[in-house]
Amino acid sequence: MRPLMVSEVNQYIKKLIGSDMLLNSIQIEGEISNYTHHYSGHMYFSLKDEKSRIRCVMFKGDNANVDFRPKDGAKVTVTGSISVYEKDGSYQVYVRKMEKQGIGDLYKAFNILKDKLQEEGLFDPQYKMELPAFPKRIGVVTSSTGAAIRDIVSILKRRYPPVKIVVFPALVQGDGAPSSIIKGLQTLDGMEDVELIITGRGGGSMEELFAFNDEKLARCIFNLKTPVISAVGHESDFTIADLVADVRASTPSAAAELAVPDRETLLDELKNVGWTIERIVLRSISDKRSSLVSHGRTLSYLNPEQRIMDKRMELDNALRVLQHSMEKRLMMEERKLSKLGNRLQLSNPEGILQKGYGIVTDHQGHIRKSVSEFAKDERLYVRMKDGRADVMVVDKEEDKNGYQ
Repeated sequence: MRPLMVSEVNQYIKKLIGSDMLLNSIQIEGEISNYTHHYSGHMYFSLKDEKSRIRCVMFKGDNANVDFRPKDGAKVTVTGSISVYEKDGSYQVYVRKMEKQGIGDLYKAFNILKDKLQEEGLFDPQYKMELPAFPKRIGVVTSSTGAAIRDIVSILKRRYPPVKIVVFPALVQGDGAPSSIIKGLQTLDGMEDVELIITGRGGGSMEELFAFNDEKLARCIFNLKTPVISAVGHESDFTIADLVADVRASTPSAAAELAVPDRETLLDELKNVGWTIERIVLRSISDKRSSLVSHGRTLSYLNPEQRIMDKRMELDNALRVLQHSMEKRLMMEERKLSKLGNRLQLSNPEGILQKGYGIVTDHQGHIRKSVSEFAKDERLYVRMKDGRADVMVVDKEEDKNGYQ
């Protein structure tokens, strides 16, 4: 007999399940988990109880008649058939009908415990401790094999290389998980050099995360003397541990980023502080230098010898000013005298005679200024630059317009 191909095995199992009358039309009651309404219109989810879960799909044509909005934690009864998905050999329920039965037991338990602890004040902000700014040693309580521990360690070392990490491997789901996590938290809390604790796990269904909804775990976190960051699941997942912890992170990676500063950011801040200090020191030196110069000037001013020297300089300056003023005044008077000399020279008859003009006078020496003063046959004198002539007026003719 030849070996069967994987696809042949899956086909055979599918036929066996398909021939079972019970599985062809079955009703199942359970709590919705990992619900996704795909953009195609199909619904994908799981049904679970305290012990098991089963995958389900409800196609768009069937879920159009659902009269409520399914969500995680809702308890429902579905009607459909079970078959095998040949591609991966998994079986699932192909749901044709869904009816709401109420809130699931796990969700009820979560809300009851949440209300109880909130009333006791375990979530009160006044009890939450601040995280250390520069932790030297950080404890981590999580699974040693999951992606969460790899992400936490990688990010812590990348962001802040000096930090030391103490990992306490713990169960993060199942019945023994709460006590395992509690033991890890108490152990790390007892170490004096551990300044911060991170606990959590990657995302999962509500039942997979339910270990972090344990009452004893919540009270343990509340009573720790070391600050705790809770990082359970993904962005939309909340647990009791998240609510009671000092800080809640949406993911383990986000917890690592909250736990330590970023080295590059610190270096940039350090550079800025260095530049600021340098500017302050230089400004202080400049101010002190200016103050020193000012005091030096004050001392110099108060020095009698310097004051005598200053007075001598003032006297010299005053003498120079006086001398300059006197020279300036002399120059001004010389200019005035020169102008007066010029005017006098212009008024000197001798100057006029030198230019070729003559002066007419009578025998008594009176100057005749106009032709109208001349009489016919009158004897007059004409003085020139080089002598005098005796003349007689033969005739005269007055110029009506005159000379300018």
